[in-house]
Amino acid sequence: MDEQPQFPLYWDATYEIVMALQVAYPTIDVDGVGLEQLYQMIIALPNFGDDVELVNDEILTGILREWYEEVNPIDE
Repeated sequence: MDEQPQFPLYWDATYEIVMALQVAYPTIDVDGVGLEQLYQMIIALPNFGDDVELVNDEILTGILREWYEEVNPIDE
């Protein structure tokens, strides 16, 4: 089976980062993840390719919110 190519992840690729986090950390309790821990988890992703200095709390909060929503979908 062929592996999908891993494209570099950048801070503005929120959804792609969330998908990579779900693969890398499938059993983690997202409710317990803080911003510093999230930052470390993201920059440790093997295909993370952005400047680690470009991030801020707003970006991290957006990623964390998206990750939470992916693992806790709202049923309508």
